[in-house]
Amino acid sequence: MIGLWDTTGNEVVKALAAERRSAGGVASGMALTLIVVVDEKRVREAEAAATIAAAAHPCRLLVVVRSDVERDRNRLDAEIVVGGRLGPCEAVVTRMYGRLALHAESVVMPLLVPDVPVVTWWHGEPPAEIATDFLGVVADRRITDAAQAADPVEALRQRARDYVPGDTDLAWTRITLWRTLVAGAFDTTEAQVTDATVVAPRTDPTAALMRGWLAARLGIDPRWQHTDQHPRMHEVQLRCANGDELTLTRDDSMAIFRRTGQEDRHLPLVRRPLGDELAEELRRLDADQVYAEALGAAAGLTGLDQRPAQRVHVWKDPAEAQRAEAGITAHSGTSGQVPA
Repeated sequence: MIGLWDTTGNEVVKALAAERRSAGGVASGMALTLIVVVDEKRVREAEAAATIAAAAHPCRLLVVVRSDVERDRNRLDAEIVVGGRLGPCEAVVTRMYGRLALHAESVVMPLLVPDVPVVTWWHGEPPAEIATDFLGVVADRRITDAAQAADPVEALRQRARDYVPGDTDLAWTRITLWRTLVAGAFDTTEAQVTDATVVAPRTDPTAALMRGWLAARLGIDPRWQHTDQHPRMHEVQLRCANGDELTLTRDDSMAIFRRTGQEDRHLPLVRRPLGDELAEELRRLDADQVYAEALGAAAGLTGLDQRPAQRVHVWKDPAEAQRAEAGITAHSGTSGQVPA
């Protein structure tokens, strides 16, 4: 590992090139560049997940940690790891302080691997509009996690409003096994589903996407039965036109599949590590139309997959918003009224 403290972007590029040469040209086998945006307190967690994903998808890992934007003095610290604790990939962990943190692209752009796709993953709550963040605009794929938001279901609605082909969310990845088991139940029957119920907490984004997926695939309006007895989605119930009922119930790391007239079946339904979920999303670098349809159905929007794939960067200075808010507060303190 090479540590560079209070350095510059040019020095990071030079140090990475030198380390790559000494390691034997690791970059020749890179399939993509993975940009990870994360808070300082969760860096190790994000690194562990990215290490698992990089084992399946050789990549250059760029970890962006933004801190203390209000600091008067800009500072850049960096760690460069090639084939070390972060697995077989090349990794650069950058910590940006002061106004530099608002211009992460000035450090990230020279570090991108030429001619390979770019994926940005926010391990935390992403910007309300990914288009306002350059790290989202430069990416071919953008991975968010609605579960990290204060209101996960509303965060999914925001992802739908802000959706552009290439976006995805780890809440969608977490129902891959659910969708596989539900779809597999119809391998031996052609009965039409007329009604469905999803049993889950009201704040579970996976349940919202499951309802959206069932609605988009089956043309029905699934009910959401809220429960406080289970921390995440617990059951999916389907009713068919021929009178059959199918139920898939989570039981720890297993699922119990029940169908009218048949014996219960026990099927694996394991909650995977974060790194495995991330690796699944890195398998595809094109737009996920099925996700777009499910997200649109969950949010009550249509035509998400028909939107232009190109994003336009709109930079916003958070300091301006803070100054505006401070001005409003000062004005209200003087007059007793907040201007319209």
